[in-house]
This record gives sequence, structure tokens and C-alpha cells, in this order.
Amino acid sequence: MRKLYVRIYFAVLASLAVFALAAGLLWRAFGEEGPWSRAYEVAATLAQNALPPPSAPKAEQQAALERLAANLRADIALFAPDRSPLAAVGAPLPAPEAGRERGGWIHRWGGPAWVMRLPDGRWLEARASRGHRYAPYGLFLALALLALAVGVGAYPVVRRLTSRLERLQAGVESLGAGELSARVRVEGRDEVARLAESFNRAAGRIEELVGAHKTLLANASHELRTPLARIRMAVELMKERADPVRKAGLGQDIAELDALIDEILLASRLDAVKEPDTGEEVDLLALIAEECARYEDTQLDGEPVTVRGDPRLLRRMIRNLLENAKRHGAPPIQVRLSRTGGSAELAVCDRGPGVPETERERVFDPFYRRAGTREIAGAGLGLALVRQIARRHGGEARCAPQSGCFIVVLPATARS
Repeated sequence: MRKLYVRIYFAVLASLAVFALAAGLLWRAFGEEGPWSRAYEVAATLAQNALPPPSAPKAEQQAALERLAANLRADIALFAPDRSPLAAVGAPLPAPEAGRERGGWIHRWGGPAWVMRLPDGRWLEARASRGHRYAPYGLFLALALLALAVGVGAYPVVRRLTSRLERLQAGVESLGAGELSARVRVEGRDEVARLAESFNRAAGRIEELVGAHKTLLANASHELRTPLARIRMAVELMKERADPVRKAGLGQDIAELDALIDEILLASRLDAVKEPDTGEEVDLLALIAEECARYEDTQLDGEPVTVRGDPRLLRRMIRNLLENAKRHGAPPIQVRLSRTGGSAELAVCDRGPGVPETERERVFDPFYRRAGTREIAGAGLGLALVRQIARRHGGEARCAPQSGCFIVVLPATARS
């Protein structure tokens, strides 16, 4: 797509071209064929009155032409109505072309000349001598230089205007990418400056609303822990008096609610803090082995790879991947860790039905559940946290095309 400044710049140049064309047409209309044509007729009549009649001898016409051309410093030629030469002063001039019926400019290699048709039918042609000749091409050259100067001068003006629009576009894209602190510099006092001010106000309002939402979510999750603890204590005090089945179900509900609050708090903290809390080197293979030991039917295959990041968050990421495979897949769970170039690639696969192609991105959305999985435990934050933690460490998480396989790629430290 053509840049806006290029379109504006070409519009300026096109306007100059149209102006030059209109100026030429006006000059032709009002110069050669307009009110000036009356002045040319007067000049032709005066020249005829100063010259002898067409029937006079050529010597007489030559003498009269020399008197007329005195002090003019021009080449002048007189031609009969049939365009045959009658007299000439200075350098010879060619006769007017056969198809011409009226006076005007004649452009030839020898230089431009002006020809007038006298009332008696004769032709009088004049051209400035070589030392005093005026070439109308100089006018076109001057116009070309003027257009070039305007074009060169208009480019930085147009570019400055569109560069402000490009910076505004970059700010909008940054805001859309999640950088809520994105702002643009306000320059000038025109419509673009007012647009930048409106964008900054809108971005500030959005940042305030999102910040308030995150704070409310974190505070609400934190406050839920107090009544949750009281419920757990009440269940313990019930002891033998409660129905064992109902008590077990209530205990499971409390455990799920506790896990949900923990995941919400972690998601809120990851949104609020952009950089990892720690940057220590972590043996990713050892961390995976510790988590795999907590699950049955889990097979681990890999090579030692060291990454830099927060071990608690990385452990949580691995645990969520294993828990997702256990809940939604089928054993055995296969875990592979490999080094690919400067990256560590972690793959967690199972023998389950896999994820349809249309849902491979949606499964990473918070609280998203696939159709038919409502009865499975979990709040739908596990994979969302996996992607958040991976991106927080400079990596990415994705659902592989093969069934039941999730891949996380993290930057690996150099081998020692």
C-alpha cells in the first residue's frame, strides 16, 4: 500500500503540472488568439503602410524593409502572398509553411521567429539576431526549475506531517498490543495534534480502567481467602456428625476454589509485574523430572538445558502442562526436552483426542473450556498461565498440530 506522504507529495506535483498546463493554455488563448491579436493586426497594418505595394520592384521593397528594420537588431524577411521571397535584412529566414493561414510563433532549429500576415497578403517574418535572441525555451526551463524547487521544498513539509501520523499509528498499535502506557508526542496545534491529544486521553483512561480492574480482581481474590478458611475450619469442626460423602464433596469444592483463587492471584501478579522477580539460572530438566515424579504413567526424555528465570513460575508452568494432559488426555504422558539452537523446547504430549485446529489458540484464553468438558475439574486458567509464564520469560507456548501435544519454547543460556 502506498504511503500517505507519497500520495500527498504526488498530489502537490500533479497540482504543479496542472497549473503549468493551464498557464500555457491561457497564454495561448489570451496571448496569440485573445486580446493581443488586435495589437498584432495593428502592427501588421503599420508595417504595410511603411512598405511599398506588392507590385513595387524588389529593390524598392528592399530599401523600404531596410528602413523599417533600422536599429531593430533583428533578422527580417518579406515574402509575397505565394511565400516567395521579396526582401530580407540580416540572416536569411525560411518562408512560412504552406499550411499556415495566420501569424504567430514559428519554432525552428535556427531559433523561434514571429510571422505576421499583412492585410495585402504578404508575410513579414522577424527573428532576433543571434546576439539578442530571446529563446522562449528559457521560460519553460525557468518553470521547470520553479517546479523542481517547489517539489523539493514540499517534500519535508509533507513528510513532517505524515511522520506525525505514523507515530500516532505506532502508538495505536502499541496500545493494541497490550502496552497500556503507550503515548504519542503532541506536536503543533492542528488537527493531527488534537488527534494525538485525544489518543493520549483515551489511552490514559484505558490504562486507569484496566489497572482498576486488575486491582479489584487481585483484592477480591485475596479477600476470598478469609471466608474460605472459615469454611474449611467449620468442615473440620463437623467431624463425625456430617455425612462422609457430603463432607468429601465439600472438601473437594473448597480445594478447587482455593486453586482457582491461587491461579487468579498469579495471573493478576503476572499482569501487574512486567519483569520476572528473579533471574537465576534454572536446570529445566531437573525441574521437569521433579514434577513428572508426582504423576503416574509419565515418561521423560531429554537433555540438560539451562534457562534463566523464576524457578517457581517455571515449575508452575510445567505442573499446569502435566495437569492439563492428565485431565483432558489419556496416558501415557510423554515429556520431551531438547535444545534447538539457542532455545529450549519442552513438549508435553498424551494419547488423548487432541485439540481441533479451530481451537488451538482459544485454549490459551482465560476461563475457556472446550465443548463437552464442563464436567472436568478445573477453572480454565491453566493453559492461560502457561502462555503468560512462557512470554514472561521471553518464550512462547503453542498447541502442536499433532493430537494432544503442547510445546513451550524458552531462550536457553549458552553451554558452559
